[in-house]
Amino acid sequence: MIRFILKTFVITELEIRKIFHDPTEIVLRTVQPTLWLLIFGQVFQKMHPMNGSMPYIDFMTPGILAQSVLFISIFYGIAVIWERDLGLTQKFLVTPTPRTALVLGKALSAGIRSIPVMTIIYMLAFLLKVKLNLAITEIFTVLLAVVMASVLFSTFSLIIACLVKTRERFMGIGQVLTMPLFFASNAIYPIDIMPRWLQILSHVNPLTYTINVLRSSMLQNQSQANVFRDLGILMILCVLLIIIGGALYKRVII
Repeated sequence: MIRFILKTFVITELEIRKIFHDPTEIVLRTVQPTLWLLIFGQVFQKMHPMNGSMPYIDFMTPGILAQSVLFISIFYGIAVIWERDLGLTQKFLVTPTPRTALVLGKALSAGIRSIPVMTIIYMLAFLLKVKLNLAITEIFTVLLAVVMASVLFSTFSLIIACLVKTRERFMGIGQVLTMPLFFASNAIYPIDIMPRWLQILSHVNPLTYTINVLRSSMLQNQSQANVFRDLGILMILCVLLIIIGGALYKRVII
Protein backbone atom coordinates (compact mmCIF):
# COMPACT_ATOMS: atom_id res chain seq x y z
CA MET A 1 0.00 0.00 0.00
CA ILE A 2 2.81 2.42 0.88
CA ARG A 3 4.56 1.63 -2.40
CA PHE A 4 1.30 2.27 -4.26
CA ILE A 5 0.95 5.69 -2.60
CA LEU A 6 4.57 6.61 -3.28
CA LYS A 7 4.33 5.63 -6.95
CA THR A 8 1.10 7.60 -7.26
CA PHE A 9 2.77 10.71 -5.87
CA VAL A 10 5.73 10.26 -8.23
CA ILE A 11 3.36 10.29 -11.22
CA THR A 12 1.53 13.31 -9.77
CA GLU A 13 4.81 15.18 -9.29
CA LEU A 14 5.83 14.47 -12.90
CA GLU A 15 2.52 15.86 -14.13
CA ILE A 16 2.71 18.95 -11.91
CA ARG A 17 6.08 19.87 -13.41
CA LYS A 18 4.23 20.60 -16.64
CA ILE A 19 2.47 23.51 -14.91
CA PHE A 20 5.79 25.14 -14.04
CA HIS A 21 6.96 24.73 -17.63
CA ASP A 22 3.86 26.57 -18.86
CA PRO A 23 2.20 28.60 -16.04
CA THR A 24 0.19 30.59 -18.59
CA GLU A 25 -2.18 27.61 -18.76
CA ILE A 26 -3.48 28.48 -15.29
CA VAL A 27 -4.09 32.09 -16.31
CA LEU A 28 -5.96 31.04 -19.43
CA ARG A 29 -8.09 28.63 -17.41
CA THR A 30 -9.37 31.52 -15.29
CA VAL A 31 -10.63 33.60 -18.21
CA GLN A 32 -13.88 31.70 -18.73
CA PRO A 33 -15.08 31.66 -15.08
CA THR A 34 -14.11 35.33 -14.78
CA LEU A 35 -16.29 36.21 -17.76
CA TRP A 36 -19.18 34.14 -16.39
CA LEU A 37 -19.07 35.87 -13.01
CA LEU A 38 -18.37 39.41 -14.19
CA ILE A 39 -20.73 39.49 -17.19
CA PHE A 40 -23.32 36.71 -17.00
CA GLY A 41 -23.53 36.86 -13.23
CA GLN A 42 -23.87 40.63 -13.07
CA VAL A 43 -26.63 40.65 -15.69
CA PHE A 44 -28.65 37.90 -14.01
CA GLN A 45 -28.09 39.51 -10.62
CA LYS A 46 -31.11 41.61 -11.60
CA MET A 47 -33.30 38.49 -11.47
CA HIS A 48 -35.43 37.61 -8.49
CA PRO A 49 -33.50 36.02 -5.61
CA MET A 50 -32.97 32.26 -5.90
CA ASN A 51 -34.09 29.76 -3.27
CA GLY A 52 -36.04 32.37 -1.36
CA SER A 53 -33.53 35.09 -0.47
CA MET A 54 -30.23 34.05 -2.11
CA PRO A 55 -28.93 36.56 -4.70
CA TYR A 56 -28.36 34.97 -8.08
CA ILE A 57 -24.62 35.76 -8.08
CA ASP A 58 -24.33 33.76 -4.83
CA PHE A 59 -26.31 30.88 -6.32
CA MET A 60 -24.23 30.62 -9.49
CA THR A 61 -20.72 31.07 -7.99
CA PRO A 62 -20.39 27.42 -6.81
CA GLY A 63 -21.76 26.31 -10.17
CA ILE A 64 -19.10 28.29 -12.03
CA LEU A 65 -16.39 26.76 -9.87
CA ALA A 66 -17.76 23.30 -10.71
CA GLN A 67 -17.91 24.26 -14.39
CA SER A 68 -14.26 25.29 -14.31
CA VAL A 69 -13.28 21.98 -12.71
CA LEU A 70 -15.25 20.11 -15.38
CA PHE A 71 -13.67 22.02 -18.26
CA ILE A 72 -10.14 21.61 -16.86
CA SER A 73 -10.57 17.87 -16.32
CA ILE A 74 -12.73 16.62 -19.18
CA PHE A 75 -10.04 17.21 -21.81
CA TYR A 76 -7.24 15.84 -19.64
CA GLY A 77 -7.27 12.53 -21.48
CA ILE A 78 -5.79 14.09 -24.57
CA ALA A 79 -2.45 14.17 -22.72
CA VAL A 80 -2.55 10.36 -22.71
CA ILE A 81 -2.85 10.34 -26.50
CA TRP A 82 0.05 12.81 -26.78
CA GLU A 83 2.14 10.61 -24.47
CA ARG A 84 1.36 7.58 -26.61
CA ASP A 85 2.45 9.42 -29.76
CA LEU A 86 5.69 10.47 -28.04
CA GLY A 87 6.34 6.92 -26.80
CA LEU A 88 6.00 7.82 -23.12
CA THR A 89 3.01 5.58 -22.46
CA GLN A 90 4.96 2.49 -23.47
CA LYS A 91 7.72 3.47 -21.03
CA PHE A 92 5.19 3.88 -18.20
CA LEU A 93 3.65 0.50 -18.92
CA VAL A 94 6.93 -1.42 -18.70
CA THR A 95 7.67 -0.03 -15.23
CA PRO A 96 6.48 -1.93 -12.11
CA THR A 97 4.13 0.94 -11.29
CA PRO A 98 0.51 -0.34 -10.99
CA ARG A 99 -1.71 1.00 -13.73
CA THR A 100 -4.21 2.26 -11.18
CA ALA A 101 -1.37 4.29 -9.61
CA LEU A 102 -0.61 5.77 -13.06
CA VAL A 103 -4.25 6.71 -13.51
CA LEU A 104 -4.66 8.08 -9.98
CA GLY A 105 -1.41 10.06 -10.18
CA LYS A 106 -2.50 11.76 -13.39
CA ALA A 107 -5.97 12.39 -11.96
CA LEU A 108 -4.58 13.99 -8.78
CA SER A 109 -2.47 16.34 -10.88
CA ALA A 110 -5.71 17.52 -12.53
CA GLY A 111 -7.04 18.25 -9.03
CA ILE A 112 -3.95 20.28 -8.18
CA ARG A 113 -4.34 22.24 -11.43
CA SER A 114 -7.85 23.20 -10.29
CA ILE A 115 -6.70 24.73 -6.99
CA PRO A 116 -5.39 28.05 -8.47
CA VAL A 117 -8.67 28.45 -10.37
CA MET A 118 -10.59 27.80 -7.15
CA THR A 119 -8.52 30.48 -5.40
CA ILE A 120 -9.18 33.06 -8.11
CA ILE A 121 -12.93 32.32 -8.08
CA TYR A 122 -12.94 32.83 -4.30
CA MET A 123 -11.21 36.19 -4.80
CA LEU A 124 -13.67 37.27 -7.50
CA ALA A 125 -16.61 36.16 -5.38
CA PHE A 126 -15.28 38.18 -2.44
CA LEU A 127 -14.98 41.29 -4.65
CA LEU A 128 -18.51 40.72 -5.95
CA LYS A 129 -19.75 40.56 -2.34
CA VAL A 130 -20.87 36.95 -2.50
CA LYS A 131 -21.74 35.78 1.01
CA LEU A 132 -18.89 33.31 1.37
CA ASN A 133 -18.43 30.96 4.29
CA LEU A 134 -14.73 31.41 5.09
CA ALA A 135 -14.52 28.90 7.94
CA ILE A 136 -11.44 26.70 7.57
CA THR A 137 -13.47 23.50 7.71
CA GLU A 138 -15.76 24.70 4.91
CA ILE A 139 -12.88 25.82 2.70
CA PHE A 140 -11.28 22.41 3.21
CA THR A 141 -14.56 20.73 2.21
CA VAL A 142 -14.68 22.83 -0.95
CA LEU A 143 -11.06 21.90 -1.70
CA LEU A 144 -11.85 18.22 -1.17
CA ALA A 145 -14.86 18.40 -3.49
CA VAL A 146 -12.83 20.22 -6.16
CA VAL A 147 -10.04 17.62 -6.06
CA MET A 148 -12.49 14.70 -6.06
CA ALA A 149 -14.45 16.13 -8.98
CA SER A 150 -11.20 16.71 -10.88
CA VAL A 151 -10.14 13.12 -10.24
CA LEU A 152 -13.54 11.85 -11.36
CA PHE A 153 -13.81 13.82 -14.62
CA SER A 154 -10.13 13.51 -15.59
CA THR A 155 -10.31 9.73 -15.09
CA PHE A 156 -13.49 9.63 -17.15
CA SER A 157 -11.60 11.61 -19.80
CA LEU A 158 -8.69 9.15 -19.67
CA ILE A 159 -11.10 6.23 -20.16
CA ILE A 160 -12.53 7.92 -23.25
CA ALA A 161 -8.98 8.50 -24.57
CA CYS A 162 -8.17 4.81 -24.07
CA LEU A 163 -11.23 3.81 -26.08
CA VAL A 164 -11.16 6.29 -28.98
CA LYS A 165 -7.35 6.57 -29.29
CA THR A 166 -7.26 9.54 -31.71
CA ARG A 167 -7.05 13.24 -30.81
CA GLU A 168 -9.69 14.32 -33.30
CA ARG A 169 -12.30 11.83 -32.10
CA PHE A 170 -11.46 12.51 -28.47
CA MET A 171 -11.91 16.28 -28.88
CA GLY A 172 -15.23 15.74 -30.62
CA ILE A 173 -16.55 13.50 -27.83
CA GLY A 174 -15.23 15.87 -25.15
CA GLN A 175 -17.04 18.83 -26.69
CA VAL A 176 -20.25 16.81 -26.98
CA LEU A 177 -20.11 15.83 -23.29
CA THR A 178 -19.24 19.11 -21.57
CA MET A 179 -22.37 21.11 -22.35
CA PRO A 180 -24.88 18.35 -21.44
CA LEU A 181 -23.04 17.70 -18.17
CA PHE A 182 -23.06 21.41 -17.35
CA PHE A 183 -26.63 22.25 -18.35
CA ALA A 184 -28.07 18.99 -16.93
CA SER A 185 -26.91 20.07 -13.47
CA ASN A 186 -27.95 22.67 -10.92
CA ALA A 187 -25.04 24.97 -11.79
CA ILE A 188 -27.02 27.96 -13.05
CA TYR A 189 -30.63 27.08 -12.17
CA PRO A 190 -32.24 24.96 -9.44
CA ILE A 191 -33.39 21.44 -10.18
CA ASP A 192 -37.01 22.11 -9.19
CA ILE A 193 -37.61 24.43 -12.18
CA MET A 194 -36.32 21.87 -14.71
CA PRO A 195 -38.66 19.71 -16.79
CA ARG A 196 -39.12 16.24 -15.34
CA TRP A 197 -36.83 14.46 -17.83
CA LEU A 198 -34.02 16.93 -17.11
CA GLN A 199 -34.49 16.49 -13.36
CA ILE A 200 -33.91 12.76 -13.81
CA LEU A 201 -30.69 13.42 -15.77
CA SER A 202 -29.57 15.90 -13.14
CA HIS A 203 -29.92 13.32 -10.37
CA VAL A 204 -27.56 10.91 -12.19
CA ASN A 205 -25.10 13.66 -13.13
CA PRO A 206 -21.97 13.65 -10.88
CA LEU A 207 -21.57 17.39 -11.47
CA THR A 208 -24.81 17.95 -9.56
CA TYR A 209 -23.39 16.25 -6.45
CA THR A 210 -20.21 18.31 -6.77
CA ILE A 211 -22.25 21.52 -6.90
CA ASN A 212 -24.35 20.43 -3.92
CA VAL A 213 -21.21 20.15 -1.80
CA LEU A 214 -19.77 23.42 -3.11
CA ARG A 215 -23.00 25.34 -2.56
CA SER A 216 -23.45 23.96 0.96
CA SER A 217 -19.85 24.75 1.94
CA MET A 218 -18.97 27.92 0.01
CA LEU A 219 -22.00 29.98 1.02
CA GLN A 220 -23.25 31.17 4.38
CA ASN A 221 -26.38 29.80 6.03
CA GLN A 222 -26.63 26.67 3.85
CA SER A 223 -27.72 23.25 5.02
CA GLN A 224 -24.87 20.76 5.59
CA ALA A 225 -27.22 17.77 5.89
CA ASN A 226 -26.26 16.01 2.65
CA VAL A 227 -22.58 16.96 2.33
CA PHE A 228 -21.22 13.60 3.49
CA ARG A 229 -23.70 11.73 1.30
CA ASP A 230 -22.68 13.71 -1.77
CA LEU A 231 -18.96 13.35 -1.00
CA GLY A 232 -19.51 9.62 -0.54
CA ILE A 233 -21.14 9.37 -3.97
CA LEU A 234 -18.22 11.23 -5.54
CA MET A 235 -15.73 8.97 -3.75
CA ILE A 236 -17.46 5.78 -4.95
CA LEU A 237 -17.51 7.07 -8.53
CA CYS A 238 -13.82 8.04 -8.31
CA VAL A 239 -12.78 4.59 -7.10
CA LEU A 240 -14.91 2.86 -9.74
CA LEU A 241 -13.52 4.96 -12.60
CA ILE A 242 -9.91 4.60 -11.41
CA ILE A 243 -10.30 0.81 -11.43
CA ILE A 244 -11.81 0.92 -14.93
CA GLY A 245 -9.15 3.38 -16.10
CA GLY A 246 -6.38 1.16 -14.77
CA ALA A 247 -7.82 -1.84 -16.62
CA LEU A 248 -8.12 0.10 -19.89
CA TYR A 249 -4.89 2.10 -19.73
CA LYS A 250 -2.88 -0.34 -21.84
CA ARG A 251 -5.48 -0.14 -24.61
CA VAL A 252 -4.31 3.33 -25.56
CA ILE A 253 -1.30 1.77 -27.36
CA ILE A 254 -3.16 -1.18 -28.90
